[in-house]
Amino acid sequence: QVQLVESGGGLVQAGGSLRLSCAASGRTFSIYAMGWLRQPPGKEREFVAAISWSSGNTYYADPVKGRFTISRDNAKNTVHLQMNSLKPEDTAVYYCAADPTSNRNVVHTGRYEYDYWGQGTQVTVSS
Repeated sequence: QVQLVESGGGLVQAGGSLRLSCAASGRTFSIYAMGWLRQPPGKEREFVAAISWSSGNTYYADPVKGRFTISRDNAKNTVHLQMNSLKPEDTAVYYCAADPTSNRNVVHTGRYEYDYWGQGTQVTVSS
């Protein structure tokens, strides 16, 4: 089992940047595929970005490609989401998620593929 705690959310103007962090504790972090998903107000939770445990593969949802960057530091048990050029439609609760896997290159894009979730951090982008 792994515990996940997000931080770094807040209020930012359109065009600004935020960096979300997710700290993991528990079982060996390095063998988890990690992802960020978000839930906009009144909408379903949706995929944002994913990274394999080897960091060799990353994948992004189309709306954030070129603006967001996911990264991880297995030595520090952390995963980050750098968000640039933020838009009002990026407003959502952002969740860090993890899935244990023996495949060092796998990434998950579906919400149901993740076994563990953080509590979420609010990101609000004003226009």
